[in-house]
Amino acid sequence: MSLLVKICGLSTPETLEVALDAGADMVGFVFFPPSPRHVSLETGRDLGRQVKRRALKVALTVDADDATLDNIMDALSPDIFQLHGKESVARLRDIKQRFGRPVMKAVPVASAADLAVLPGYAAVADRILFDARAPKDATRPGGLGEPFDWHLLENLDLELPYMVSGGLHIDNVAEALRVTRAGGVDVSSGIESAPGVKDPELIKAFIRAARATRELSVR
Repeated sequence: MSLLVKICGLSTPETLEVALDAGADMVGFVFFPPSPRHVSLETGRDLGRQVKRRALKVALTVDADDATLDNIMDALSPDIFQLHGKESVARLRDIKQRFGRPVMKAVPVASAADLAVLPGYAAVADRILFDARAPKDATRPGGLGEPFDWHLLENLDLELPYMVSGGLHIDNVAEALRVTRAGGVDVSSGIESAPGVKDPELIKAFIRAARATRELSVR
């Protein structure tokens, strides 16, 4: 199974084109105003058109209501929703039924206890994204540039596809994949020169580093 590389928080045509040309499998657009990577519906519409099926379009939302998701569907027509808030299992089911799109549920991780929610989410979600749990005083749940203890996933028994995120960059992505045996990686702040400002060279270097890791793997 080939490794999935997701470049998240894209907000300009130039950096999106770099990610697509470099072979990103998924490109993520953030619809959450507190984030420095937030894009308007109009920008999302333009960027979505630019993708032209070269990668899967991911809409990242945080506890969004149906009206917000309706607007995102109209603008971006995402291939998958990434739910990064405190959405319940029932809410995941509602979103899938209403919008007819796969959902990827972000699960914040700081300790083994955080994995207790997996059976419920795994029964409904199409993919799990493990991310570092944000500090209590944080204004947003992800994109904070901090990794979690990947060893918490070492003996994970999860049939559902899963990805890892949180503090990934070119120098640690190999270790993250080795420890977690994840089928994909998701990067945002680790390829930026400033919050919300993607660096084209870091995008290309990260994708190369991730691909090289999988090529060297015995799996």
